[in-house]
Amino acid sequence: MKKIIKKTKEAFTLIEMVIVLFIISLLLLVMIPNLGTQKNNADTKSEAAFVATLQTQVDMYATDENGSTPTWKDLSDKGYISKKQSEKVQNKYVISDKKDNTGSYIVESKNASSQK
Repeated sequence: MKKIIKKTKEAFTLIEMVIVLFIISLLLLVMIPNLGTQKNNADTKSEAAFVATLQTQVDMYATDENGSTPTWKDLSDKGYISKKQSEKVQNKYVISDKKDNTGSYIVESKNASSQK
């Protein structure tokens, strides 16, 4: 008597697994370059938001101190910027003596100010 083995479990075939891996690799090839671009965009927007925050703090100091030109040390000592912000701005940004059309001091990158 021969026993008939009944197949009870269905499994994926090798070709099905290869096709799934191929599709996943194609999706990754499309997504990876886009993720790098998104990171650069996020960094740029973060830096712009940080400069806007610094500009606001400089304006508040100038208003409170009757228009005197602030330094990063003044802003840090009087609590307008945190210690962490102060460390970040020291070598990267400068407060310009010139003012914009609204009468606010201009906060700019040291690279931008040295190129002028």
